[in-house]
Amino acid sequence: MAKNPAARKGRRGRGVPGAGAESVTEPVDGGLAELLPDRERSGAWTLLIDGAPQSHVDLADPTHLSFSYQRRLGHFADLVAPAGRPLHVAHLGGGAFTLARYVAATRPRSTQQIVELDAPLVQLVRRELPLDPGARIRVRSVDARAGLARMPDGWADLVITDVFDGARTPAHLTSTEFLADVRRVLRPGGGYAANLADGPPLAHLRSQIATAATVFPELALAADPAVLRGRRFGNAVLLASDRELPVAELTRRVAGDPHPGRVEHGRSLRDFTGGAAPVTDANARPSPVPPAGSFD
Repeated sequence: MAKNPAARKGRRGRGVPGAGAESVTEPVDGGLAELLPDRERSGAWTLLIDGAPQSHVDLADPTHLSFSYQRRLGHFADLVAPAGRPLHVAHLGGGAFTLARYVAATRPRSTQQIVELDAPLVQLVRRELPLDPGARIRVRSVDARAGLARMPDGWADLVITDVFDGARTPAHLTSTEFLADVRRVLRPGGGYAANLADGPPLAHLRSQIATAATVFPELALAADPAVLRGRRFGNAVLLASDRELPVAELTRRVAGDPHPGRVEHGRSLRDFTGGAAPVTDANARPSPVPPAGSFD
């Protein structure tokens, strides 16, 4: 792929303190990808697609999670099993491989599978933000649902869905049939986490909770209070399992983040869902288009 002069500079300066790393811009299947160096953290980068922030990754400290939704996913990864125990994790959606790097750093010897359809994006991230060669992380460039279908029954301790196509979650990753396959891949007691995006009137978010409730007996939702109140467009992390979720500890961690969030569970989550109908393959739609200015 053709690269501009800034991209060449970016490869020389990547992750070196004081090296003056430059941004890397390159077309990928999903649009125009840009890797921006974090001027406040040497070795850290933000991935944007068509100007929309997708991931933040710190090569020097993979345990540092900058984006609020990534921190909430990280909290769940911490709590899904006893600390330090290696996990089998399936990541549907790759981005900059932020959560896979986090799990590799916090739970050594974990086995992880990333499924990312955008092969040019995978190549860009592998080249500019290389994975630790000692980490047990495999990357497949196939559709998320197709990649999930190839995974064995009961393989995963944790499945994370963070898939966006043009800033929207594809329709086929929003249905009861999709979530049934997620549960098939999970071990008993395993956990599912999904990064969702919605704004007022939150119809998509409510329908996704209703959909998950048809497959998993235990649910929780972590988000910025302003998003939950329908005051602005933003991310919410849906958590699910066939066993009791660590709601108290999750609530404490989410409330203590740099940008404090709120966790809904039980009756409050059912009230929030408000009788929304589950989504099936037959009536699935992509998540809503973010309003102008959402990522300014």
